[in-house]
Amino acid sequence: MSTYIFGHTNPDSDSIVGAISLSYLKNQLGEDCIPTRQGEISPETEFILNKFGAKVPELKTSYAGENVYIVDFSDLAQAPADIMDATILGIYDHHKLGDLTTSTPLECWIRPIGCSNTVIKEAYDYHSVEIPKDIAGMMLCAILSDTVIFKSPTCTKIDTKAVKELAAIAGIEDYKALGMEMFIVKSAVQGATARELTTRDYKEFAMGSEKLGVGQLEVVDLSVFDNMKDDLFADMKKLKEEGGLHSVILLLTDIMKEGSQLLVVSDDESKIESAFKCKLKDSQVWLDGVLSRKKQVIPFLQPQF
Repeated sequence: MSTYIFGHTNPDSDSIVGAISLSYLKNQLGEDCIPTRQGEISPETEFILNKFGAKVPELKTSYAGENVYIVDFSDLAQAPADIMDATILGIYDHHKLGDLTTSTPLECWIRPIGCSNTVIKEAYDYHSVEIPKDIAGMMLCAILSDTVIFKSPTCTKIDTKAVKELAAIAGIEDYKALGMEMFIVKSAVQGATARELTTRDYKEFAMGSEKLGVGQLEVVDLSVFDNMKDDLFADMKKLKEEGGLHSVILLLTDIMKEGSQLLVVSDDESKIESAFKCKLKDSQVWLDGVLSRKKQVIPFLQPQF
């Protein structure tokens, strides 16, 4: 029986590339593994897959009765609805430990570093498995994406070392230029619907008795959103109603200015203001230096709930 490997709902590049890179590793170790995805890929991920000639993993949303490895998450809110009816063989992640539980022992690689693909790179090294050139290139891009080309506070020396080693394997001399090319693709939001944008990199989190949705859009110039905010707010309100959420937050992250404009739709804006020690004006605020949802947003929201 095949084992399926996948990342969180609304998958980003780390989730998609992680499913591909981990599947190759596991297959080399004698397991029959297939990379899959829970949702549609982003333009950035499409760029990465096309550049290195990789196929989009199969869309699969039901895993009851299957053996699985999960990548880039361990929160129940980001898992398939029937995940508790699957057998989780392992987790490869770089976030806080979530609320998923298992009935059998599992393999766990969870590290406080910038990207799940860095964790997977360490697994390749541990097992002495050679990384193919195309997979090395994709892993490099995933790390550059998650660490915002090393600008994110989540980035570690382990991530930068992994990128240099992967670049050597992939034959990429100027990996920072590739990273900027990738972020320019990521910044192309014209023509996308509000729902496509609010959910492009969107995760839901259980906090106390409440649930929050937090999305992030990383661009090289925030002016691309100048005429779109009303539509984004309207769709955030719909997301909140559809999910029965306390709050929906969208980070519009400018990687050049190194900060984020926070858009908020909430039952209680004061909780958001307390979390970030700020005052919202028209349900938004600029947070200087905030680039990471994982390290600079979620840990500050959690205590408020």
